[in-house]
Amino acid sequence: MLLEHVLGATAGSKPEPDFPELAIELKTLPITSQGKVLETTFVSVAPLTGLTGMTWLNSWVRKKLTRVLWVPVISDRAIPLPHRQVASAFIWTPSAEEEQLLAMDWQELTDMIVLGEVENIQGKHGQVLQLRPKAANSKAKTQAFNRHGHPFMTLPRGFYLKTPFTQALLNKNLRID
Repeated sequence: MLLEHVLGATAGSKPEPDFPELAIELKTLPITSQGKVLETTFVSVAPLTGLTGMTWLNSWVRKKLTRVLWVPVISDRAIPLPHRQVASAFIWTPSAEEEQLLAMDWQELTDMIVLGEVENIQGKHGQVLQLRPKAANSKAKTQAFNRHGHPFMTLPRGFYLKTPFTQALLNKNLRID
């Protein structure tokens, strides 16, 4: 949020890129001093209802990932926040192969949501994109539908990029072996 503020990002939590005028999303990437990605990267909240007519091409995930300004931040847990360093940033647009992987994962996960299987989605689903709970605490709930079409309350979910995917992006763009 600090980098968004300093760089003038205006989208906030809206389902659009952080810099709408430039169509660029800002993503920080916590890394070790050796360049190892420390965690998955949040992309967007996953809608658990109202998915009729939603496709990869008009999805929030695609809108966010069409063009990304990646800002690696050396974030070893032992380094206090004021002493963390920003590494070389880079702009990324998915290659045709990367977009295909993202689209396939998005479709698999979205199909599971639509079919009422949201509670059965695990980290193993998806090659580069995963769906995980996204809530401040376990009391935050949102509506979803079970496999019988009945509504129930569950934790909100978010789409995240898996660390091997972001590690590969970092390695390729910063030429890390």
